[in-house]
Amino acid sequence: GSKDHVPSVWRSENGERLGTFNGHKGTIWDLDVCRFSKRVVTASADASAKLWDCETGECLKTFTHHGPVRGAAWADGSNMIATISDPFVEHDAQISVYDVPENDDPSSYSDTPRLEIDLPKTSDGKRVNATNIVWLNLNEALFVTFDNGSIRLYDPVTGEELDEFFPHEKKINRVSFNLDKTLFITSSADFTSKLYDVVDLKHLKTYKTDRPVNDAVISETKDHILLGGGQEAMSVTTTSGKVGKFETRFFHLVYEEEFGTVKGHFGPINALAINPNGRCYASGAEDGYIRLHYFDKSYLDMKDPVPEVLEEGEDEDDDEIEDRDSDSDSD
Repeated sequence: GSKDHVPSVWRSENGERLGTFNGHKGTIWDLDVCRFSKRVVTASADASAKLWDCETGECLKTFTHHGPVRGAAWADGSNMIATISDPFVEHDAQISVYDVPENDDPSSYSDTPRLEIDLPKTSDGKRVNATNIVWLNLNEALFVTFDNGSIRLYDPVTGEELDEFFPHEKKINRVSFNLDKTLFITSSADFTSKLYDVVDLKHLKTYKTDRPVNDAVISETKDHILLGGGQEAMSVTTTSGKVGKFETRFFHLVYEEEFGTVKGHFGPINALAINPNGRCYASGAEDGYIRLHYFDKSYLDMKDPVPEVLEEGEDEDDDEIEDRDSDSDSD
């Protein structure tokens, strides 16, 4: 998805563009591919979400909303989608759930959502807009992040609010889950990224930077976190790439320590994605480029710094035994 109205499919091995999905008239804020890559749903600033055939690029259905659509997500089973839309004129921000059974003719899909959840103004009169939406495992709940730093869980059948908590003080830009959806990491304008347990919503780790964080991803093969962001887009024209901090930052998941950066972009990084095999990652930035980075052998071979626990029957290192003997002698 991009700000040029045209979502595209690229081959990750060589960066070749395979095709485009033509039809939107506004920025593409979000997209999601179903589990078996058969259908794609896109969320656009033209106040619509569109359902596409992934292979042919054909638009199967358009779902019209009252305001710009900020996010879209497939449910487990690929028979439902959920969207979030911004407020517009007298209409509140909304969460919408649509039935899109895979084996049914798309022309039979209803234009009206099966469930609509209004997001009215708060008690102090402020509008709260949703920024991301994700279905939790087995479609138990809709997981929604907001621009006031909060996260809410909703029942996808009744629309009832199940929980609300505030991981951040400012807007949550993105949220990312690991593959089995047991951990999630938030990215916020308050310069931090936070790791949480999905089951009990327990805060585990915090990764601190000196710039807004726009996206963060969890590596599937190493205990590493990748963070992307940079200076606000509106002030980029007065800033050099070096000062703007437009690099991808690597943090150790457990120790919360930054151990490396990858430069290249000359605008704030808006999106990151890491290959499940852990061998490469992609970054998309305000400069209009998607960069595909392949990790070198030194990174792939890098050992986990955590000391290994000795198995029963294993011998300790001779050096450790000597150190202990010398300590006992001095006693």
